[in-house]
Amino acid sequence: MRDLNLLRELTQLWGVAGYEKPVRQYIEKIVAPYADEMTTDAVGNLIVLKKGVGGPNAKKIMLAAHMDEIGFMVKKIEPDGRLRVCNLGWNWTGSAYNARVRFRNGVSGVMGCLGPIEEAKNDPGKLYIDIGATSKEDAEKYVKLGDACGYYGEFLELANDRVCAKTLDNRIGCYQLIESLKENDGTWPNDVYYVFGVQEELGCRGSKVAAARIQPDVGIAVDITPAHDYPCDLEGSNVVGGGVGVKICDPSVVCDEDVVALMESCCEKEQIKYQREVIDKGGTDASSMNLSGVGVRTGGVVVVTRYPHSQSAVASKEDIDGGVDLLNAFCKSELTFC
Repeated sequence: MRDLNLLRELTQLWGVAGYEKPVRQYIEKIVAPYADEMTTDAVGNLIVLKKGVGGPNAKKIMLAAHMDEIGFMVKKIEPDGRLRVCNLGWNWTGSAYNARVRFRNGVSGVMGCLGPIEEAKNDPGKLYIDIGATSKEDAEKYVKLGDACGYYGEFLELANDRVCAKTLDNRIGCYQLIESLKENDGTWPNDVYYVFGVQEELGCRGSKVAAARIQPDVGIAVDITPAHDYPCDLEGSNVVGGGVGVKICDPSVVCDEDVVALMESCCEKEQIKYQREVIDKGGTDASSMNLSGVGVRTGGVVVVTRYPHSQSAVASKEDIDGGVDLLNAFCKSELTFC
């Protein structure tokens, strides 16, 4: 792939929903040499503009990839030092059980459960974090009420050019935006806004604000999507290694037909391996962009990922790089349907 080390470093950054500053600061340093304009808005979105050459059909394209990862927040400290938590984003209690977590200040802990995990029924209120504290007073030396934590674990390379890491959702999208920006030499017809958004896991909040500011002609969510090619509780047609996903529909958005058609045309013309993506659970920033202002044509470029919203998500390097190729081809195209 283009830069495996960049993806590795992005996935290892701490950036729980609402606390994305470490990720933004890292990305700012990398993208600054390639940006025509760079803005951080009031909610924390990083908006990077690369101007096009213009022309009669030149448009504004907003590419949105969220920086935030799912995590937990301390809501109560028990007398014995255990930390009771609530969700920041949607967590599977089953995958969280016995997982390692880390707070922003470097304090680490292990997730436990009040009783059998089978009885938690995806209730985060049944979970707690053990940081090794022996009492409430001891715990408060390390962690405060309201502190947030995220999953912790190393980046792994697996067989068949697949990778495993925490926060592939959605540091994959951040990686793709960075690589696309690097390859945008300023000769493309359209103005491209590379938006590294915040709080997607809390309801697609950051992209809503960014779209209101930019008022794009087309908004593209750049994200991951759940795989269906392994035994799990989801059904569908998404395959890891099946190519970059062109979003058709999810519960939050029906993608614009002209946007989808152009994406498919780009894939066929540039010989980019792709798959059409439909899911019946979940959503992306496409939803908030679609309903921004008086409405925005939207689409999605997604990477099929196994074990999403866990510390051990798995995706294909080929699919990830295919997403960069598709973003480049799309942004170079004349959007005559707008």
